[in-house]
This record gives sequence, C-alpha cells and structure tokens, in this order.
Amino acid sequence: MTTHDLYVAETSRETWNVPAAGDARFTWEYDEGRARLLALYQKGKDKQWDASTRIDWSLEVDKFNVLGLGEESCPIYGSPTFEKLGQKDKDEMFQHLVAWQFSQFLHGEQGAMICSARIVEGVPDLDAKFYASTQTMDEARHAETYARFLQEKVQLVYPINPHLQALLATTLSDSRWDMPYLGMQVLIEGLALAAFGLLRDTTTNPLPKQILSYVMQDEARHVAFGRMALKDAYADLTSKERDEREEFVVEACYLMRDRLRGKEVWETLGYPVQECLDYADRSAFQQMFRSLLFTRIVPIVKDIGLWGEKVQKAYADMGVLDMAGVDLGALMKADEDIAENLDRERAAIEARKAEVDATIAAGAGV
Repeated sequence: MTTHDLYVAETSRETWNVPAAGDARFTWEYDEGRARLLALYQKGKDKQWDASTRIDWSLEVDKFNVLGLGEESCPIYGSPTFEKLGQKDKDEMFQHLVAWQFSQFLHGEQGAMICSARIVEGVPDLDAKFYASTQTMDEARHAETYARFLQEKVQLVYPINPHLQALLATTLSDSRWDMPYLGMQVLIEGLALAAFGLLRDTTTNPLPKQILSYVMQDEARHVAFGRMALKDAYADLTSKERDEREEFVVEACYLMRDRLRGKEVWETLGYPVQECLDYADRSAFQQMFRSLLFTRIVPIVKDIGLWGEKVQKAYADMGVLDMAGVDLGALMKADEDIAENLDRERAAIEARKAEVDATIAAGAGV
C-alpha cells in the first residue's frame, strides 16, 4: 500500500513544480565565519539521529485516539453537530483530525527540506551554507518520521492545505535570497514548533510524544539559525525593503492562522462546514490553541527588526501582540532538555529490563 492509497481525497500523482528563482551563490572565502553560526553548525552535526532506532516504533497507538486527549480538545466540542455524533462517528472524526494535523506537519517538513536546500544555494555566506546543509538532512528525517507515523499508525493522509501550499509557493518563487529564511525558518517553522510543543505537552501517548520531542529538538536549532542570520542581514535594510518584508510577514501570518480551522476535515466528513468553522472560531480551547501558536513567531519577528506599525497592528488584531516579550531562549532550552530527558528515561527502562532478563536467565540455569 502506498501513501496515495491512504489519502482521503484524490491527490495528483504528478509532482508540484514551483519555478525556481534567484541565483545560486558561490563564495571563495573558506576560513572566516561567524562564531555563533559555526557553533550551531557543529551542534547540528553532533545532534544527527536515526528515526528508525531512536524512536520506539513498537509502541501501540489507537488510530481513533492517537494523542490520548479528551473530547474537549475537539474544535467543535459541544456544538449541535458534535452532540449528534455516536461513538463510532466520534472515533472517525478524531482519526481524521489527527491525520489532517500530522499530514500538514509532513507536507511542511518536505517544504522545509526544499527551502533549506534553497538556502544552501542562495545564501552568500559559507557559514550559513554549512548549517543549512545539516538542516536539509534534519528535515528529510522529519518527513520520513511523519510519513511512517501516518502510514503505520494513523492509516490516513490528507493533501496539503491550500494556505500552506500558497505560502510555500510564495517563499520558494521569490528571487531574494533571504525569503526562504523569512518564510520557512521564521514563519512556517516558528508556527510548527509551537504546534508541536502544544501537542507534545498534552498528549498522553508515548509514541507521538517521542516523535514530537525529537523533531522539536532539531527545530529549535533551525529557528535559532533563521533568527541569527536575518538579524544580521536586516540591520542594513532600506525602508522600502523593510516595508516589503513586513507586508509579507502580515500576509503569511494571516494565512497560517486561517489554515488551522480544519475546513478540509469537515468537508471530508460531510459535516455542515460553516457551522463547524464558526463554532471552532468561538471555541475557547481553539482560541487558546491558535494564540499560543504564535509564541515563537512574534518575538522572533520583533527581534530581527520587522516591527513596524503594520506588523504590530496585525498581531494586535490576532490577539498575540503581548507575546513579543516571550523568553525564546528558555523555550528553546526546554525543547532540547525534554528530548534529552526522554532518552535518559528510555535508557533507564531498557537497562532495568536487561537486568531483569539477566536475573531470570540466571535463575533458569540453576
């Protein structure tokens, strides 16, 4: 069975071709580099891992309750449509919601892989090329991981969301070398990192927790990379150049907010779409979820200097302006620590199991 057999809707088997724009830039300076980026590059090399061995794929997952969350996590919980559903219908709905969510993670990771490869091509500095090459490998691993999770555990896949596809097309077709940084490293990756974190911290099932934690350990470096590189580059922008990038930030953030409404799920299940969208927009849980998704983006956008009136007005409209003061360093450190703690816990369990097995074997030999 292939991925195409698991899609909920007919999906083209043809490749999606985005016209390349911009120059591939070579540099002949191999010795000089920014210490911060070179240190991040070293960390990127040191932290490579294998998804087939670091993740315990033997862990069972109920495809109808993948995350182990309560009914109140449903965007339409308490709505007239929800109240009419029997248990079988609810099981189907929760499978579709998780499939839709993780499918967008998967498609976004492929986009991140292509964007990081584009950064290797287009960025003028060798230190940034070095780091982006490690990120390309990271993103390939993430796409591999989410694809396996969807195929083996969820057993359902959704096509790419139109808003995500539009943002990827805009990011990749722009000839300016910094746009893959801004579109992917700051905006798409920043939102994904927050979404991963919310699910990692709420799921009660160990397999999705492992996957999200290990992916986030990598993503914390990626967002730091975009932040470092763009903060340096944007210090010298003209007013016109800054205005153009702020316009892009505003448009992209609205696109990302709107793609979280789950319209494709309600359409696929045959639910009254507008009623579901309206109820999801009013849902206290979903409002909290959407606002927290910008915890990584808003402080980075401010930090790299794209903090004009238009950006602040958009964030105020979304209700996320106060997130400009979030301590990103603390969040990133927590992301790394959680993954390391999981490794230690698994190692301790495996060591204990080996000890018990050895004791049993020794007793059997008496």
